[in-house]
Amino acid sequence: MYTGLSAGLLRQASYTTTRLGIYTMLFDKFSSGDKPPGFFTKAGIGMTAGAIGAFVGTPAEISLIRMTADGRLPVDQQRGYTNVFNALFRITKEEGLLTLWRGCIPTVTRAMVVNAAQLASYSQAKQFLLSTAYFSDNIMCHFGASMISGLVTTAASMPVDIAKTRIQNMKIIDGVPEYKGALDVFLKVIRSEGLLSLWKGFTPYYARLGPHTVLTFIFLEQMNKMYRRIVMNDLEGRSGL
Repeated sequence: MYTGLSAGLLRQASYTTTRLGIYTMLFDKFSSGDKPPGFFTKAGIGMTAGAIGAFVGTPAEISLIRMTADGRLPVDQQRGYTNVFNALFRITKEEGLLTLWRGCIPTVTRAMVVNAAQLASYSQAKQFLLSTAYFSDNIMCHFGASMISGLVTTAASMPVDIAKTRIQNMKIIDGVPEYKGALDVFLKVIRSEGLLSLWKGFTPYYARLGPHTVLTFIFLEQMNKMYRRIVMNDLEGRSGL
């Protein structure tokens, strides 16, 4: 059940903290006083934050995908990594350092799509909820905005998530990779399984992503408020998102 736990923890520590930290910093930079940046600016800084975070987190992502897929492989093909550090060491030793960034382009592309959708839609949804005068800047507002963000993110990310996962987990047979790139994955999936298969499993995907998005933004908002109150002496403790 917890196969790949160490890789999952390292991925979150590298990818998530990087993207959220950069987004918060750029959001503040592009805000004008109490006026937040426009939607397309939010999407742009979300894409930037996602791209940088994905590049930093790709080695742990590669390890995670391989470790979780290991049990489904025939015994003679299993890699048998004991933990994420063993995986990183063996991948570097056996396949070369650059293998840690195999599939980096679709990973970065996915992260740009996910973060443009997730971060921008959250900020926009929160801004809309506050404008209705039915919500104040509290946990209920953050909960509602993050649930909306989860729906948008699920729809936007599933196709690129499929491409990224298949590329990172593909085998090289006789020196020929199984897929040529993300577009090749899309074409083969659509040809063999149909267009809607790119969103196959939407409900369980959202059931996983929804709570994750809610917890991420609620904790992020509270930590931002605490930081602003204690470090920046902002007595209102605004979240900044």
